[in-house]
Amino acid sequence: MSPPPVKTLRKRLSLAWNERGVALKAVSFAFVGLVNSAVDFAVFSLCFYGFGLPIIAANTIAWIVAVSGSYVMNSTITFAAESGRRLHMKGYGSFALSQVMGFFGNTLTVWCLVELAGIPAWAGKVAAIFVSFVVNFSLSHFLVFRVRRPRESTE
Repeated sequence: MSPPPVKTLRKRLSLAWNERGVALKAVSFAFVGLVNSAVDFAVFSLCFYGFGLPIIAANTIAWIVAVSGSYVMNSTITFAAESGRRLHMKGYGSFALSQVMGFFGNTLTVWCLVELAGIPAWAGKVAAIFVSFVVNFSLSHFLVFRVRRPRESTE
């Protein structure tokens, strides 16, 4: 007698989650990114519209807040198997450093769209978030949270 379909599906999803395939990680990274993007957008808006800071300053502050939250969420959810769900300064430093490329892509996109193309800052920020997603996931998956294989003994 075969198990009910729900249990089979649940088991398959659990197995896929534990194996942490790239596609599943990308989906998890995207969900974390949605929360993170909301924080990024809110802090950027507060700094730009509320405090009247220049675009680059507002985006820098928003990025620092967002990358910190992103490290915590990705270490404990998306890349939990690779990080052991541990937070540490070296890991945060590596993660933040890898995200600098996403920050540059994000800042360049928002600046170009607002200053050169004349679109509203909020719309430029939304477009910039999509640009940085591709860069940030790629660097996180392939560099920061990659599976480290034990070194072979040279005996």
